[in-house]
Amino acid sequence: MSQIALLNSKLRARKLFATLPLVLLVFLTATQPGMAQEKEKIWRTLTVTGKGEESIPTSISEISLGVEIQGKTAQEVQKEAARRSSAVVDFLKSRNVEKLQTTGIRLNPVYSYNNNVQRITGYAAVNTVSFRVATEKAGTILDAAVKAGATQINSISFVATDEAIASARQQALKEATQDAQKQAEAVFNSLGIQSKEVVSIQVNGASAPPPPMLYRDEASKLASADVSTPVIGGEQQVEASVTLQISY
Repeated sequence: MSQIALLNSKLRARKLFATLPLVLLVFLTATQPGMAQEKEKIWRTLTVTGKGEESIPTSISEISLGVEIQGKTAQEVQKEAARRSSAVVDFLKSRNVEKLQTTGIRLNPVYSYNNNVQRITGYAAVNTVSFRVATEKAGTILDAAVKAGATQINSISFVATDEAIASARQQALKEATQDAQKQAEAVFNSLGIQSKEVVSIQVNGASAPPPPMLYRDEASKLASADVSTPVIGGEQQVEASVTLQISY
């Protein structure tokens, strides 16, 4: 009996191996058209990148100013810097400026050199703050801040409101998308090809570049002007780009 069972098992195994190539052939034949279609769908695409840009007026000034005091001892210098800085901050608070914050507090020795010998001759304290204010009010506030005790204007930059920037971003994205579509249409029309569908969309970004800025040398001229300091903002650019992958 055991020999008969072993013989039957061998016969079944031979039949299985004999039919296996046929099964594989049928499977490959059935899957190849699908694989070919997927490959064609992946490779028959056009990729284009469109760009959009919106210009918006700046209406906010971001200002950095400070108090610098020099003297013989560290204690007296720091005390006077604190007093003047408090006066400046109190003034700015009274004008309801936005995002007022301390950006730096420094106390450094002042050296003199004589015959290659270094010695401390005094100390310098610098306290700086930054804030935002409507550009139309910036000149008046700068003048008054100097009167309140500020001794340096470090920088002034101009930006649009957050709402204006957000709206400009949306518009720049629309322009970038339309630009990408026009590019694709031009390519397809010139080649006599019919586009099918957008298979991939990539938003590369919609950002506002850093605003224009006046640094200390230019800002100090504004602070020393005899008349009311004029502060005039410009325009801010908001840029966006969109990449489309279109099948054909």
